[in-house]
Amino acid sequence: MSYFQDDDKNNDLLKNDDIQKSPLQERLEQEEREMQEKRHKKKGGGGGKGGYFFTGLIGVIIGALLVWLMMPGLVNQMPGTTTSSTAKNETTINQVATEVTTDVTKAVDKASGAVVGITNIQEVASGGFWNPQSSTEQPAGSGSGVIYKVQGDKAFIVTNNHVIEGAKQLEVTMPDGTKEVAQLVGHDVWTDLAVISISSKDVKTVATFGNSDVLKQGESVIAIGNPLGLEFYGSVTTGVVSGKDRSVPVDINSDGTVDWQQEVLQTDAAINPGNSGGALVNLAGELVGINSMKIAQSSVEGLGFSIPINSAIPIIEELEKNGEMKRPTMGISLVDLTDVPAFYQQQTLQLPKDLTTGVVITDVVANSPASKAGAKQYDVIVEMDGQKIETAIDLRKHLYNDKKIGDKLTMKVYRQGKLVDLSLTLTNSDSL
Repeated sequence: MSYFQDDDKNNDLLKNDDIQKSPLQERLEQEEREMQEKRHKKKGGGGGKGGYFFTGLIGVIIGALLVWLMMPGLVNQMPGTTTSSTAKNETTINQVATEVTTDVTKAVDKASGAVVGITNIQEVASGGFWNPQSSTEQPAGSGSGVIYKVQGDKAFIVTNNHVIEGAKQLEVTMPDGTKEVAQLVGHDVWTDLAVISISSKDVKTVATFGNSDVLKQGESVIAIGNPLGLEFYGSVTTGVVSGKDRSVPVDINSDGTVDWQQEVLQTDAAINPGNSGGALVNLAGELVGINSMKIAQSSVEGLGFSIPINSAIPIIEELEKNGEMKRPTMGISLVDLTDVPAFYQQQTLQLPKDLTTGVVITDVVANSPASKAGAKQYDVIVEMDGQKIETAIDLRKHLYNDKKIGDKLTMKVYRQGKLVDLSLTLTNSDSL
């Protein structure tokens, strides 16, 4: 039996007027008629299938327009795609040109024009067993210098002695890159200072001397020079005065023995090879030091040293005037007592056991001030002008810093276990 056949029979029964209809059936029939009327009206007013087609077509067109408008943005977001810029979506970067001026820039502007490069040209021998000996002049190193004075047709430059040492010829590189042949005016190995001169025709800036005695620990300073050669000409580094009145041991003759204690300023401004002889200036642009050295150890950072300008000025003036630093001399050779074995201290020098420091006279020059005063070989100097002398450095500092040629000097020496007083008149080493 089919469900459709049964449904047809039921419909026929519902159409029979003779059967009494319930209220529910009447309500269902009313709803059915209303639904049929709505469908009929919809088919007649909407154009049937044509209306649906037209509506769908409009929807497709609108969708296509939306996709077309959104396509550029979608393409840019797809991986591996690039788009060319157009005039509409180009971005413009706005730059602001702000000229910054600080105390450091002002100081550099004032002083940097006086800092020059110095090239040490030395004579180098060449040749061998099969070739004749010959010599050529080649650059052996470079450093820095500071123009401090113009007089007539000459400009004077201060630098370090080790920058010009052994030079056959000196060449100065000016701030504008031009080269000038320089002449050596004078140099001093003890203070590591030298003065050279060039023609003044192209000199535009001269350094202004400051006062290194009024510098304060922590005060800002600027180092100007040519680290690692002329490739980094005029480099500027900044730092502070880390310490004043520092003493750095110096081996003058490279024999492994300290010969001198250099009085220096300590700074953490970067000072590298090539900076030697350059300027250390304060924030006023005044020259307060001549950059000289640094502690070059992998475990050490920020230990640079400069010769205080107040200590350098008398040396500069003397070198400019005489070509050398004329210092007083006693006419003796020295060795520290601490370098003498204890056996010789007791047997040969016959010193008291409690005496552990002093300076031993190893030789006396004939007709020297020491010889005329009665000094003898193996005398042990322990006092000069009332000051205790413990090392040869103490002796040199007192002699070179506190005394002049022609001054009187008194000293106490131990001779064969006895304390002896001596008095002498200092003279120039040229007279010996």
